[in-house]
Amino acid sequence: MKKWIGIVALSAIASFSCFAQWQVVEQDSRVSFISIKKGDIAEVHHFKQLKGQLKDNGQFELSIPLIGVATGIDIRDERMQSLLFEVSLYPELKLSSQVDNKLVKELSVGESKIADIEGKISLHGKTQTKTFSVLITKITDNKLQVSSFQPVIVNANEFDLVAGVDKLREIAGLSSISQAVPVSFVLTLTQ
Repeated sequence: MKKWIGIVALSAIASFSCFAQWQVVEQDSRVSFISIKKGDIAEVHHFKQLKGQLKDNGQFELSIPLIGVATGIDIRDERMQSLLFEVSLYPELKLSSQVDNKLVKELSVGESKIADIEGKISLHGKTQTKTFSVLITKITDNKLQVSSFQPVIVNANEFDLVAGVDKLREIAGLSSISQAVPVSFVLTLTQ
């Protein structure tokens, strides 16, 4: 009998712990970036897949399979996968951050708060720390939306991507492709 009570208690604790975590809802979330070619032609792209969670201890993790890059042109997607991201060697982008629990716990339903959060981006074998200015909105008691309050600029040289950008520029016959890329996001999380 004591054994069953212990198992039930552990199950209850485990389910409460899982309940306390926030999961990123892929179909209601998006990470987008803008590429600029020939000096002034801007195009918006995004990633079709992502997964992430915010643990009850404030640890946030997001992973983006780079094979899911979506530019609207299949051949360009394939070229970015193979020439730029080199997905066979570096299949995903990872972001990790420590979020102050008060940011979420103190929000009332319908309330928003702007915060600056440091995060580590791991991409193409390199890791860089960036500051993300975010707008956190508590939509319901078990639904959050976190969006970029301003874009984050990712530079190709920070992640050893310059050679890949040059290959894309050459194969497309372009005079230039910007190595500074604005990135924005909207993440919906539920408990």
